[in-house]
Amino acid sequence: MFNIGEKVVYPMHGAGVIESIEEREILGERRKYYIMRMPIGDMKVMIPLDQIDDIGIRKVIDSEEIENVLDVLASDTTKMHQNWNRRYRANMDLIKTGDVYEIAEVVRNLTLMDKEKGLSTGERKMLSNARQILISEIVLVAEVSEEEASNLVESVILQQTVPDTAL
Repeated sequence: MFNIGEKVVYPMHGAGVIESIEEREILGERRKYYIMRMPIGDMKVMIPLDQIDDIGIRKVIDSEEIENVLDVLASDTTKMHQNWNRRYRANMDLIKTGDVYEIAEVVRNLTLMDKEKGLSTGERKMLSNARQILISEIVLVAEVSEEEASNLVESVILQQTVPDTAL
């Protein structure tokens, strides 16, 4: 169980802060929900308390783990399937885990592939979603703006030097 004020990650949606726990009636059923505010897009999400384990909600990484995420972003691409359909499904499975390292791997691989030869519309949308999930967690953990987190991710992937003030 999470408490109000805790920073958590909702797989496939990104990181946010639990603002409240409320009981609501939806479709005739009364349930308790976490009300989570997302830092990107200023969106609120309702998460049913009784489905937390099934959904895979987890606490955000700690500030020391950001360096490990940046190492994943800076490392070489992993071998991806040549068939775009299989590659898409494999990447989607990685994103669904909600694991920040798996998501960082998808962001790195698709960003580099996009620079090399371009992405299909579906993969471009997947990259955008994965970047948003990754950046939302960096924003909350490093306490930086969305733009700073986005620039950090981009610069690390493209092997540019990261300014000392990045974190």
